[in-house]
Amino acid sequence: MSEPLIELRLWRQFLAVAEALHFGRAARSLHMTQPPLTQGIAQLERLLGARLFERTKRSVRLTPAGEALLPQVRELLARALGLPAQARAAAGGELGRLRIAFVSTVGFALLPQWLRAFRARHPQVQMELIEATGDVQMEAFARGEIDAGFVLHSPDFAPAGLQHLRVAREPLVLALPEAHPLARAARLSLPALLEEPLVIFPRRIVPSLHDAIFGMYHAAGREPRVAQEAIQMQTIVNLVSAGLGLAWVPDSVRQFQRSGVVYRQLGGRQGTQVPSCETTLVWDSLSPVLERFVECVQA
Repeated sequence: MSEPLIELRLWRQFLAVAEALHFGRAARSLHMTQPPLTQGIAQLERLLGARLFERTKRSVRLTPAGEALLPQVRELLARALGLPAQARAAAGGELGRLRIAFVSTVGFALLPQWLRAFRARHPQVQMELIEATGDVQMEAFARGEIDAGFVLHSPDFAPAGLQHLRVAREPLVLALPEAHPLARAARLSLPALLEEPLVIFPRRIVPSLHDAIFGMYHAAGREPRVAQEAIQMQTIVNLVSAGLGLAWVPDSVRQFQRSGVVYRQLGGRQGTQVPSCETTLVWDSLSPVLERFVECVQA
């Protein structure tokens, strides 16, 4: 059988009597007369199936059941008193939970500074961070598992159907093994790279950027030699350090200083266009707490 639902009014009356240990003084503190207070305590005891007070003509004292309940009732009423403020804080985006997904590249520099700033301004918001590639994030949005996500893509190819805020744009640079002969050049030209094996992410991860890299090779009349595919940028760079091939990575990946890997920009022949990439914050619906996060990122 379900337990009876007990009104806060009865718990307030219990606390008043428990603290005063006198029905008359407790009634005055509640701005009521004594008879309805006595009736309220009797009703509470019936609902609980336990006596809360031992009463004589000269004294009132708590029973063991009343003693056990007293600290919990204090906590209950304190929490109930704080509910209106919590509701206002949640409505204003100052309280709640925020689930943010992110691609690994944004974690090198941008994301940590945004998180520090947001937590300093909104300490009561619970943050849940999920590292995930763009394709995984789209599935998570469909299942309602995340509130927003940072995704990587070619310029102007933000995921359709979502609200978005571009937060960064950067060129691609080449990661290559430190021992590779091309590593000695400060800047590289595309013809010198066309026959080199590539380590690259699968197309499903970032289709627009994958196509842009392949398009650069096709414009030069070559088909890229894909030696290995990997999902995470850190893994791609690690495979470069193992000598499996070269890799085109966002400029921010330079901050991942992997031993045995150097980063170079492409220069040389005029007209060679190295693809760039964008990082975008995307979301489906803007809750109050997410609105505060977007404002923080914009600031």
